[in-house]
Amino acid sequence: MSALMIHASPPGKAEAAPPPGWPLLRLGFRPFYMGAAAFALLAIPLWVAIFLGQWQPVMALPPLLWHAHEMLFGFAIAVILGFLLTAVKAWTGLATPRGATLGALALLWLAARVAAVTGPYALYAVLDLALLPLVAAVLTALLLRARNRRNLPLAAMLMLLALANGAFHLTVIGAFDFSALSPLYAALSLIVMIECVIAGRVIPAFTMSATPGLKLNVGLSVERAALALTAVALLLWAVAPASAAWNMVSGLVLSLAAVAHVLRLLQWRPLITRHRPILWILHLAYAWIPLGLALLAAAQFGWVAVSAGVHALAIGATAGLIIGMLTRTARGHTGRPLQVSRPEIAAYVLVMLAAAVRVLLPLAVPQWLPMALVIAAAAWSVAFAIYLFIYAPWLLKTRLDGKDG
Repeated sequence: MSALMIHASPPGKAEAAPPPGWPLLRLGFRPFYMGAAAFALLAIPLWVAIFLGQWQPVMALPPLLWHAHEMLFGFAIAVILGFLLTAVKAWTGLATPRGATLGALALLWLAARVAAVTGPYALYAVLDLALLPLVAAVLTALLLRARNRRNLPLAAMLMLLALANGAFHLTVIGAFDFSALSPLYAALSLIVMIECVIAGRVIPAFTMSATPGLKLNVGLSVERAALALTAVALLLWAVAPASAAWNMVSGLVLSLAAVAHVLRLLQWRPLITRHRPILWILHLAYAWIPLGLALLAAAQFGWVAVSAGVHALAIGATAGLIIGMLTRTARGHTGRPLQVSRPEIAAYVLVMLAAAVRVLLPLAVPQWLPMALVIAAAAWSVAFAIYLFIYAPWLLKTRLDGKDG
């Protein structure tokens, strides 16, 4: 009876028409979040099997480059595009791609992932290079139409990511004479900058909205210093020539950026969120940014392997923020309360465990790297399996409140 009452129309009013179209294609977060989680679930175990010699596929790319590229331009980019295609609608009040157009964008993303392991390299490269410029152009047009210039830098970062992706593919085919990892490091740097910008907007706001009476005193000087130092530090790390002098300079700037992010995070009062998992995952994931920058600095000084800093930023910060935002924004945009269940908390813990094991265990005992990879991959895969089990049915259905989106 109560279920019927929820959907009953008030006397004298016509019943609202149901939202048009397949629910999965009503808003950008739906197909891209589900695709990113499914890809994450599959790609990491496949990579570990390749690394340990249990599988030897014939792919368009060398396995290490496939792993590095696809976790950035397959997994992380899918989440960023899903987030922006959803957020720009809220920022501008204008419709973002939906229906067949959104489906075509999602299929383009999927086709590139499949082509990476099945198709010829030329087909893979063309498919992979097409998506970012298309979405960047659409979002730029919407932001300009709405005179929302504040968010234009995010669309510009998508174009910079597209350029980094183009440089990667040109390097793979031999058009550029430098390591193919260099444009991937540049792409990781851009993704971290996007995270820094968005986190600075949402984490303090979410923390205050969930804590009655809390007023955070966020100093603009710390905010600007953290962003500026990070941009310079990551630029030096990604593109500066490898020499003792440049390594020293980039290491020092990376160290300063790490300190600035610690100060920034402390302004957001992370400990006050310890009883709200949907908040503490964002604070804890953000804490991996200064740790990752510090580890990159240590690598520039020759103290640790660069992979420690790369994986701190890629798993701890990027995947940690992603699992936090995948749950929060999907709950909000499907009309559900912003209160996560125990399985979702377990997914948070498992992603953080994957980061800690992958980054810290090899630093402590280098010969345990294979074991660290297996443990981290298992934790990672279970986390995203939990997400899909809970959220895939929600993403395939209309919002609980019946609204569009």
